[in-house]
Amino acid sequence: MKLRLLSILCLMLAPALAQQVTLPLPRLLTVMPMGGQIGTQVEVTITGENIEDVTELTFSTPKITAKPVTGTTNKFSVNIAADAPVGVYDARVMSRLGVSSVRAFSVNKLPEVTRIKASNTVETAMPLPVGTICNATMTKRAVDYYSFQGVKAKAVAIDCAAVGIDSQLTPVLILADAMGRDLKVNRTGGIIDFTPPADGTYLIKVNDLTFQGGERHFYRLALQNAPAQPQPQTQTVSAMSWPPAGLPALAAAKEAEPNNKAGEAQKISLPCDVSGAFFPAADVDTYEFTAKKGEVWWVEVASERLGLNTDPFVLVQQVKGDQLTDVAELYDIVPPMKVTSNGYSYDGPPYDAGSPDVNGKLEIKEDGTYRLQVRDLFGGTRSDPNNIYRLIVRQATPDFSLAAWAVHMTLRNGDRASLSKPMALRAGDSRAFEVVVQRRDGFDGEIDIIMENLPAGVTAAGLKIGKGKTYGHLILTASAEAKRGFSLAKLNGKATIKGSSVMRPVRVASMEWPVRDAKGEIPAPRLMADIPVSVTDSEKAPLTVAASESKVWEAKVGETLKIPLKLAWRNDFNGTSIKVKAYGEGFTGIKEFDIPIKAATHELVLDLAALKVAPGDYTFALQSLGICKYSYNPAAVPLAEAEKKKAEQLLAAAAAEAKKLAATDANAAKVAAEKQKQAEASMTAAASRMKAVTTAASPTDTVDIIISEPIRVSVKPAAVTTAAVPVKK
Repeated sequence: MKLRLLSILCLMLAPALAQQVTLPLPRLLTVMPMGGQIGTQVEVTITGENIEDVTELTFSTPKITAKPVTGTTNKFSVNIAADAPVGVYDARVMSRLGVSSVRAFSVNKLPEVTRIKASNTVETAMPLPVGTICNATMTKRAVDYYSFQGVKAKAVAIDCAAVGIDSQLTPVLILADAMGRDLKVNRTGGIIDFTPPADGTYLIKVNDLTFQGGERHFYRLALQNAPAQPQPQTQTVSAMSWPPAGLPALAAAKEAEPNNKAGEAQKISLPCDVSGAFFPAADVDTYEFTAKKGEVWWVEVASERLGLNTDPFVLVQQVKGDQLTDVAELYDIVPPMKVTSNGYSYDGPPYDAGSPDVNGKLEIKEDGTYRLQVRDLFGGTRSDPNNIYRLIVRQATPDFSLAAWAVHMTLRNGDRASLSKPMALRAGDSRAFEVVVQRRDGFDGEIDIIMENLPAGVTAAGLKIGKGKTYGHLILTASAEAKRGFSLAKLNGKATIKGSSVMRPVRVASMEWPVRDAKGEIPAPRLMADIPVSVTDSEKAPLTVAASESKVWEAKVGETLKIPLKLAWRNDFNGTSIKVKAYGEGFTGIKEFDIPIKAATHELVLDLAALKVAPGDYTFALQSLGICKYSYNPAAVPLAEAEKKKAEQLLAAAAAEAKKLAATDANAAKVAAEKQKQAEASMTAAASRMKAVTTAASPTDTVDIIISEPIRVSVKPAAVTTAAVPVKK
């Protein structure tokens, strides 16, 4: 079994780099087909990187299970329960290094097929029955053709899912006649609705916007009777702030068209919860209400966070006869962390938890009648009834929502390595996660981060998000003695709002694809469905940094606190020292300092006066960048050597047998010669695998983020001194 599993390693090794960025982590790259019909079994093939010794394929729902296909290393039989809800779920594998990054797996009610050969001409168009989903991989520099039989006056809906299922494809969807002449074109995603004018053959053409292709450019083409809903999709990071806690699934009221013009304004009373649509093109929905001076309302619109390519805008005007006076213009939800001018990354990892949706304050300065207009700033040329929105106007309901992602690094020259980083820890490893908060309706309190249900030997420390701050950190740590394990963790934020304790879930985000230079490729992060955490003992972290004792270190305000550190160096590091800073509320101001390479101990000196640390309990962690010599899976080398040796023996035996029979029995000699040929092929493959694993195991300069175990400090108030009072005699 071990020897056979070496083959998948050789197929999945990433190209060698002069300097590797971050230690290798297991990444699931493709699952083909990338979905299935409810109540059926489907055989899928997986590919990935750093995922040798795969033991299982699991999903973010117990309604989907998988078993390895006997005799293979990368095929699984997936069973989708008859009561599995339609939706997109996360697939991941368990491998030598632990749990992998996730890949979308879509479940639907329609029968499914998988395209197995190219169909890049009108003549070779693949027939597709109405009421079917086809799984396919885009052909590079080509157009994929499909044909279907249309029935006069019977409407169909055509939908190509790609971006919302982790694909790198930007689909262009075209409906054509039997000769290939275009009838309808959709270059922006969404559904093509079509009513055939006559019975006959019609064509569907699919291509990438820039004619890219390959295994990462997959799609699910749905052809069904109209009307039809778009296929389910994953959630963008912006969706972390929706919905508000306790919001009903359905709005209390619906938009009533026509309501575009002043005289058609839909009358509402506040508070309100209304569902509507940016339809038809250039739609402006107008609502009218009365309000009194001094009232404060919060206006929220959700549309982009529902997975739609929209940009809502709200204009509120006061009505005095025929005169309208602008009162408020409400635009985007601001990202918790600063976004750079290129629009897809900030000074760190490229996750943007802001949204083009609206959540803003409306203050009423005068009794009167007001009109609220909702429009899509991009809606002038789009006419899609599926571009829905939800409008909520409420009194202040202070609250918060949270998202987290692994800390990334900025490389020299501004390049960013935006890699999917599953919560797969090595023994002795600590990993830092940024936790961002979207504060709602004026809430500005502290938030404690709590993580539970972790594998044995793994602990978590939430570094508090301070009052009014937009982000904090979570430190996930595996002890040096931790054994292989896996669990689905729970991650929450806890705060006090109006005297009551409030707990909110933290959504975890990850990159869809490993992007090693975000200047050359725009990263695509998304939210995960759950929080898988693993630890492996097949490797240990190159360096572990911790306080010498696992205790709470105490000091008084204004004192100097000295904390001895212990360091366990397991790999060779470049340079003479590592530069160290700190994460954590109250201690981010620690001046950068050096720790010599191979130092077994070091003293951390905290000047509480200079840091201006107030009384309280704190948790922080140290962080650094280091370049170490890293060998990938050296244990595979002796296995490959044994496989090669066995192949050599079989080849020698086959050659001897062929030579022995060459001058005797012609038929037997022919069979023996064929066996020798097969043995030579096996020998060549074994030699190739031997070379691959040996190369991978060669020490490589690897730059990684080094995080210490959390350090806990309790700062006490300074001692109160009183002047001596003379005693009268």
